[in-house]
Amino acid sequence: MRAELLQLAADLARKGEPFVLAMVVRKQAYSSAQQGDMAVITADGGYHGWLGGNCTQPTVKREARRALVEGTPRLVSLSPEPQTEARPGVLALPMTCHSGGTVDIYLEPVLPAPRLLLFGDSPCARALAQLAKAVGWSVDSVAADPVAHADRGYTDYAAPEIAALAAANARKFAVIATMGEADEDSIVAALSARPEYIGIVASRRRFAEIRESLLGRGVSAEALDRVKNPAGLDIGARVPEEVALSILAEIVQLRRSPAEAAQPEPPPTEISALDPVCGMTVVVARARHRAEHEGHPYYFCNARCRERFLAEPARYLGAAAGT
Repeated sequence: MRAELLQLAADLARKGEPFVLAMVVRKQAYSSAQQGDMAVITADGGYHGWLGGNCTQPTVKREARRALVEGTPRLVSLSPEPQTEARPGVLALPMTCHSGGTVDIYLEPVLPAPRLLLFGDSPCARALAQLAKAVGWSVDSVAADPVAHADRGYTDYAAPEIAALAAANARKFAVIATMGEADEDSIVAALSARPEYIGIVASRRRFAEIRESLLGRGVSAEALDRVKNPAGLDIGARVPEEVALSILAEIVQLRRSPAEAAQPEPPPTEISALDPVCGMTVVVARARHRAEHEGHPYYFCNARCRERFLAEPARYLGAAAGT
């Protein structure tokens, strides 16, 4: 099972699909989970593997979604008495399994590499491609002669593959470094990919001319306001390699700043209910076991809880009201 999960993780990473790799790193009896048990949780909620009883899944899925949104790992402790598991760096949450054990689960989000969309084959563009690859980014080059270090190359500025990048899972950043060739077409193509950042290597006077030209072509002023000119941080750069460094530094600053960076949209809030028998949280939309009593719906984590409730509803509703 572990080899299959690692293969699944490798396949997802190769396709650029975000997922979370989860592993049990600590347990206390009595839990069906074992140290080293693994699971892969995909962005669409798919759950592959084993981390203990089914009662752990809703919590793990919820925390996995949060890890993907925040892009940071987390250590979750599920315990019948979460207050006793409070430790720095540990998120202590209630364990609702009947076994009553404690399980610590490490969640590692695996996100697609950021993509740098480069327009032009100028010395600055070539230096940027090298730097981006050095920090593990993916590079798309758009030029008559795509740069050597790019993962993908396009010679057509209107290539449909460029606009298709808007739907890519990875975070995207675009830089126009064409040295005056096809600047307008490059900006239009870059806007179609919907990157978080668009920078152009050009003088302010030249960009003012480009802006007027694009306004005349029907490009909105709001869209053009997103274009950063001059691109890069002011570090006194002069040679192309220094300019490339200043641009990549500006993008990294944007990417790492929670206040500025465009974050993935958080998942929609799911409506949940408590199983009146065992107290487990059940997602209403995915509940397989349901019952109605006196016109009110109830949701259960398994068939056994449903049967026990139907046999003595007053007993469990009274207990739920007491808690």
